[in-house]
Amino acid sequence: MGDRLRAAYPPYSAVLIGAPLWALQMLAAAMSTLYLRNGLETSHLGDLAILYFAGGLLAWPFALMLGRFFAHKRRIETRFAAFFVALAACTILMTAFLFAMDYRVFYSRWHAPGGSVIWFFQLIFTGASSVYQFMVLGLRLFVPLGLVCLLATSFALAKRMR
Repeated sequence: MGDRLRAAYPPYSAVLIGAPLWALQMLAAAMSTLYLRNGLETSHLGDLAILYFAGGLLAWPFALMLGRFFAHKRRIETRFAAFFVALAACTILMTAFLFAMDYRVFYSRWHAPGGSVIWFFQLIFTGASSVYQFMVLGLRLFVPLGLVCLLATSFALAKRMR
């Protein structure tokens, strides 16, 4: 287990170079889908660009560590699957979390004072409804280019790790 944990820790260069590259891919995926869907005609284009870029940027270190943990000393098919699942899950979860935090900031002006019982219920239900809304509306922005990026990046990571 100790060997696997040491192998899961990526080199700094992989994090510092990979995170912006992955973030740019997720930004490109979202923007290409918005372009194909409605020609980038939305009043929230800048906010969406920041959300998908930040989601990819912040998800990369977690996905890389998780993928390397499960891919350690495995065949290339298993390494590919480990990176595919880790990148997909971490990117979706981080982007949904950031969307939920933005949602929370917007609705917090109508919520009860912090720390009260009502505030906790409002926090939980606002978070749950925002994650649901992201899953229904936001996940579609990752397809089709995001899937291609996910396949290519997972394959490249699987080939690179021995």
